[in-house]
Amino acid sequence: MLQINYIRENTADVKKRIAKKNPKHAEAIDEVLKLDEETRNAKRDLENNLAEANQLAKKIGDLMKGGQKDEADKIKARTTELKELNKTLEEKQKQTEQQLFDLLITLPNLPHDSVPEGKTPEENLNIFEHGEIPKLLEGALPHWELAAKYDIIDFELGNKIAGAGFPVYKGKGARLQRAMINFFLDEATKAGYREIMPPNVVNADSGFGTGQLPDKEGQMYHIGIDDLYLIPTAEVPITNLYRDVIVKEEELPIKNAGYTPCFRREAGSYGAHVRGLNRLHQFDKVEIVQIAHPDHSYKILDEMVNHVKGLLEKLELPYRILRLCGGDMSFASALTFDFETYSAAQQRWLEVSSTSNFENFQANRLKCRFKNKDGKMQLVHTLNGSALALPRIVATLLENNQTPEGIKIPKALVPYTGFEIIN
Repeated sequence: MLQINYIRENTADVKKRIAKKNPKHAEAIDEVLKLDEETRNAKRDLENNLAEANQLAKKIGDLMKGGQKDEADKIKARTTELKELNKTLEEKQKQTEQQLFDLLITLPNLPHDSVPEGKTPEENLNIFEHGEIPKLLEGALPHWELAAKYDIIDFELGNKIAGAGFPVYKGKGARLQRAMINFFLDEATKAGYREIMPPNVVNADSGFGTGQLPDKEGQMYHIGIDDLYLIPTAEVPITNLYRDVIVKEEELPIKNAGYTPCFRREAGSYGAHVRGLNRLHQFDKVEIVQIAHPDHSYKILDEMVNHVKGLLEKLELPYRILRLCGGDMSFASALTFDFETYSAAQQRWLEVSSTSNFENFQANRLKCRFKNKDGKMQLVHTLNGSALALPRIVATLLENNQTPEGIKIPKALVPYTGFEIIN
């Protein structure tokens, strides 16, 4: 959540930056400032009235002690008037504070200065590419046909059990999933991340803390009777470990990683571009999360990007990195880099990771702070990245590594799978 003090002191800059995500948010800033002024005016008038009431109460006491009851009674009339005024001011302050809060939570994070202008994915900047696009054998198959040919992923069976978007992994397909999860977790551990196994459901406070609620409420699976939400990513429970926590400055950065299944309704998703593993309602992912000192968060973002690069290179996959434009960024992000791998059979790029710095946007919602060297409380910065999401990685591995003999497994995964080929 944006800080009202920052908006008040940097209005022009806030309007300019927030308009990169959506111009309508820039228009809302004026309403924010209006409500802020009304709230502060009501608070000031209330404080003045309370101060006057205290002075009058002391004066009444002095008059009563001096036997000046008539004079004291006259002043009492003013105190009665002040009490009524204070009730009105208290109600006004509560009302405008709530209106201000309700408006602030609808505003997205401010994009970093390096975020390009743009509204659509086509306007994202391609800033890095690695690897050669593989040339496949004649008659190469997309992953959903390879999955059926080798009986490793069953989409129809998943549809029968749960519905579209819930595949069943079988045999070497299931072992490949488990192998990749273990590989990604081991790589995160080597990079200094502590492994966390969090709950797969969160309460509304947790969803609010990381910005999933109320913005993405319709995209999350809600368990109505318990008022809990299935997690869309491990980012939510892992970051919320630090909700309402004052961390020690010397502990920063705090590095955690965790594997979880992820659940997303993906309402309205349909068509060939979401076939097979391209878009699922349940999928597996390893997430890396850092709680960082504000002075170092962009250096840490670069380190996280390099970590994801290393994973993709060990998997021998061609990939590219995109700097997302303002209109394609998430609600809470200040700067996001998307990683895409090239699907040779589908002949298109598939997103496999988002790595983002949220600056203090989530921390303000979470009330996660530290005491700096001057003894003042300061909000931390939060960051996270997919390292990695499995479905589209599996899709490109299957498609790009298909041969007449079967599907070859990258060398880095063989110690985890226990096999070198799917045939």
